Amino acid sequence: MKFNLFVSLCSLFIVGCSTSKGTGPSASAATFDQTYGYDQKNPIKVGGFENGPANERDYLNSLTGPNGEPVTYNRTGSCCQFKTSKSPYGMGMLDKYRVTYEGKKDTVVLYINMYDKATLRAPTGFLMK
Repeated sequence: MKFNLFVSLCSLFIVGCSTSKGTGPSASAATFDQTYGYDQKNPIKVGGFENGPANERDYLNSLTGPNGEPVTYNRTGSCCQFKTSKSPYGMGMLDKYRVTYEGKKDTVVLYINMYDKATLRAPTGFLMK
C-alpha cells in the first residue's frame, strides 16, 4: 500500500514538473537560472565581435516584460575583463545595460558578452518575443 502511494506521488511530481508554465514561444525562451544575465560570471552571450553592438540591441529589443510590456534600456558602460578567443585582442569586456519596463518597480542591470555566442534565453523576470 505504501509502495503504491509512493509511486503515485512520484508520478504526479514528474508530470507536474514536466508541464510548461505558460504558452507560446516566449515562455519556452525563459530561463530558470536566476543568475543568467544578472551576474557578470553568467552573462548573456550574443556573439559576433564585428556585429557585437547590433547583436546586443537586437537581443534587448527581443525582450519583453512578463505580460508583453515593451522594454527600455540604456548602456551604462563596460566592465569585467575576461579572456576570449573571439576577440582580436584575446580579451573582452562585458557591456552593462540598465533595463526596465513600464510597471516594473526597479531597474535591473544585465551583463552582455558581445564576443562569445550561446543559446539566447530571457533572464528571470523577462520573456522573449
